[in-house]
Amino acid sequence: MKVPDDALSPMGAVLAAYAGAGVDPHRAIWAFDARLAQVVRTTKETAIGQMRLAWWNDVLDDPGGSKGRGEPLVDALRATGVIGAEGLVAMIDGWEIVLVEPEMDAASLHAYAAGRGGGLFRALADTSDPPSWLDIAGQVWALWDLAGHVGDSALAGAALALASDLLPQAAAARWPSAWKPLRIAFTMARQDVLAGCGAPTGMSRSHALRLLRIALVGR
Repeated sequence: MKVPDDALSPMGAVLAAYAGAGVDPHRAIWAFDARLAQVVRTTKETAIGQMRLAWWNDVLDDPGGSKGRGEPLVDALRATGVIGAEGLVAMIDGWEIVLVEPEMDAASLHAYAAGRGGGLFRALADTSDPPSWLDIAGQVWALWDLAGHVGDSALAGAALALASDLLPQAAAARWPSAWKPLRIAFTMARQDVLAGCGAPTGMSRSHALRLLRIALVGR
């Protein structure tokens, strides 16, 4: 079951295209991340947002597979076999930090990054024994992405500073060919973090060309 393009972020859609045979699972995972972002972005009352996130926890923790049946993203997660992927619950926890902490400090930024970014990269990698650097790479990516999408310049700066501090811990990264989309995502984030820039808010021609260059030459 293919997830429609408008259910993913522009970057998620491009990155999933590099997943080869895993394109459909990758699209479902990126769509899940986009849905969690939408919950946080559109929530006016924190308690209501937490209930919406809790619903997704219930979907993931439903061995019978009946919770949410008929909801397109839920069906896609089940059809692609990623409903139980390592990291999805952590992604919910990470997004909840953004929801409940309007003024994020260093500790909450780290918790967000570990949950959303680490969880996302573990889910996309589809491995039961991920290397420690993979989680760090995901954290750097999530902080970079957050920095590009918040209106608070101080928060964006703090996110980039933490990402910069984490970069040396990902220096040992050796990306298997199956993890090409993750390598591309991390490389783009690393380049921008070193330049003091957050993620783009869309997918301009220049950013698409950067992704293509990274995919082809690795930098």
